[in-house]
Amino acid sequence: MEVLKVENISKIYGENNNLVKALDNISFTINEEEFIAITGASGSGKSTLLHILGGIDKPTSGQVWLENINLSNLTDNQLAGIRRSKIGIIYQFYNLIPTLTVEENITLPILLDHKNINKKRLDSILEILDIKDRRDFLPNQLSGGQQQRVAIGRGLIYSPSIILADEPTGNLDSKNSENIINLLKNLNKKLKQTLVIVTHNLEIAKQADRILELKDGKIVSNT
Repeated sequence: MEVLKVENISKIYGENNNLVKALDNISFTINEEEFIAITGASGSGKSTLLHILGGIDKPTSGQVWLENINLSNLTDNQLAGIRRSKIGIIYQFYNLIPTLTVEENITLPILLDHKNINKKRLDSILEILDIKDRRDFLPNQLSGGQQQRVAIGRGLIYSPSIILADEPTGNLDSKNSENIINLLKNLNKKLKQTLVIVTHNLEIAKQADRILELKDGKIVSNT
């Protein structure tokens, strides 16, 4: 079953001689429980595509469907709600709030929606991520790998339809990188979590079910 559908999206910046096509008429689908890697050289459109999939940016033309929701038709406030509840976004630089504890950073999307926290799910996530004994720590008391686990936990707390990870190991050493990728793979297989990773690392990409390669804003391979 499709969880995400991209129909003929393009993203254009500037105009006339300064016009840049970051994405050029891209279409593809992602099914539930798939693990997809998006690859390509710097400037190929990877991050632009991920931002559009995550509702952070809007395409110049075309449509993005998340389940039965057309993201292209939503207001900025509606998109913010969708990002909190249906899309887990994991960044390279963690984006944790330094004055909040591990538990508070993870549960922030729920608190922003003024909803009750599912303590059982929170405990389960802390257990899976192996940071249960760090729940009251601040980000500056954690290693880089632990901070990335907190960022993953924040992406998981709402049981999202899809997780989007933008170079999730780009700020980590090789040992922590391997641990984070293994963790994301386990989430994909054991929790049946649909996962999309943007990466320039082909060794990481090869572990995905499918690799979507971009070049000059176009899909050149989808295998």
